[in-house]
Amino acid sequence: MTRTTTCDRPELKPVNVGAAAIDIGSTMHMAAVDPACADTPVRAFGTFTQDLHELADWFKVCGVTSVAMESTGVYWIPAYEILEQHGFEVILVNARYAKNVPGRKTDVSDAAWLCQLHSYGLLRGSFRPDAEIATLRAYLRQRERLVEYAAAHIQHMQKALMEMNLQLHHVVSDITGATGMRIIRAIVAGERNPDVLATYRDVRCHASIETIRRTGGQRSGGACLRLNSVAGALRHLSGQDARLRSEAGILNNRAD
Repeated sequence: MTRTTTCDRPELKPVNVGAAAIDIGSTMHMAAVDPACADTPVRAFGTFTQDLHELADWFKVCGVTSVAMESTGVYWIPAYEILEQHGFEVILVNARYAKNVPGRKTDVSDAAWLCQLHSYGLLRGSFRPDAEIATLRAYLRQRERLVEYAAAHIQHMQKALMEMNLQLHHVVSDITGATGMRIIRAIVAGERNPDVLATYRDVRCHASIETIRRTGGQRSGGACLRLNSVAGALRHLSGQDARLRSEAGILNNRAD
């Protein structure tokens, strides 16, 4: 039986003639192009905006049309966006896929190895949505964080009310509702009289004025200070949430 040696295997032919690659770093990017296109096929560039524009200009001089880069943290985003602005086709590569491709020599840099794989068409690009969809996703992620922050602030506000023995959460379904926030704003403003606080009841509240009056409350300087701080932070988060929902709604309508 005839054995096939490695010498009998056909050589891979480049399918991406204008391929290049970038090894993404936090303070420096290593860029590689085809050795036939430049005397120095691997060069280092900084991560400042001007450095990235110089990188794009060097790629143009070398005849690059497509660039591959690993999706390392968030460091790839500025380089990706600037290269796209200059008209390059940019693909994001999972570092695990690149490392699992056999045949790499030990003396080859990461950027040169990525460039070689990209030229042979052996890299699979990750999904990258359009700019508007990416912005919409960023808004939604930020709003999710705001909701989490708001939930923590509500817990702190409820704790402060308990320290003041104002058991508001036992008589209203939501202390951040109309009745709850009116009473909390009055307390922050200095009001402590239960009779006066009970008058801030909203007409839609199921609890009566007498029930709200009986929740009582006593002076507690530290708790009142925290209540003021947390209530202010919650108002700020509510304003940010409203703005994000408005921006996300506009982008969502555009996407439709």
